[in-house]
Amino acid sequence: MPLMPGAEPYRHDGGEIGVLLCHGFTGTPQSLRPWAEYLADRGLTVSLPLLPGHGTRWQDMQATGWQDWYATVDRELRELSEHCSQVFVCGLSMGGTLALWLAAKHGSAISGLVLVNPSVKADSLQLKAVPVLRHLVPSVAGIASDIALEGGKEVGYDRTPLNAVHSYSKFWPMVRAGLPRVTQPLLLLHSRVDHVVHPSNSAIVLAKVSSTDVTERVLERSYHVATLDHDAERIFTESYDFIQRLSAPAAEPAVGEGTAGG
Repeated sequence: MPLMPGAEPYRHDGGEIGVLLCHGFTGTPQSLRPWAEYLADRGLTVSLPLLPGHGTRWQDMQATGWQDWYATVDRELRELSEHCSQVFVCGLSMGGTLALWLAAKHGSAISGLVLVNPSVKADSLQLKAVPVLRHLVPSVAGIASDIALEGGKEVGYDRTPLNAVHSYSKFWPMVRAGLPRVTQPLLLLHSRVDHVVHPSNSAIVLAKVSSTDVTERVLERSYHVATLDHDAERIFTESYDFIQRLSAPAAEPAVGEGTAGG
């Protein structure tokens, strides 16, 4: 099955600092490609995989679930860790969900997290009805392109496969339960207005993680796919500054500093 234009995975081999970017549910790497290229242009090693069942047709996603999506980002993290001295994980929406589970599982192997509108719970009555609804209809209307910027377009499915939604809904409670095991430095950016993932998801993450180095940013001008919206450049620059701060070598002590007096 051919890929949708723009759905191709992206990889750039740069320096010793690695970044794994995880795209969202029914989306593709296209939604994060400008972010990935921004980081790559600044010398970082970047991996932006295509999640199983995504980027072709929505029917292909029906046979996949959270275990498949997680296995892909877990493999990419291990690959980056073999070649990089530090690895950071970034995610949009479900990509943020996957990033949080990676952080809970891998601990110090991840140096920091950057989350954009992460999802950790069902927000609508329709989502809560999925266990029954999926036996009656295979899909519902798509969620792609929630973008405030005029002309903004996300490459993703125009239908949402309900078997995949059902699997995702089984993943949320696990991730919420794992939030106290997330200790890495965290930069969380969430949109004030989001028609896909309610901002209360970000509030849950911020309240339950054990991270002590936490930065919250509210995006006033963007909707859900903020990485392709008005605040995209802000996301790119703040994430790069965050990575730079946490990967900068420790300052060398000044001459005479830290030595015993004669």
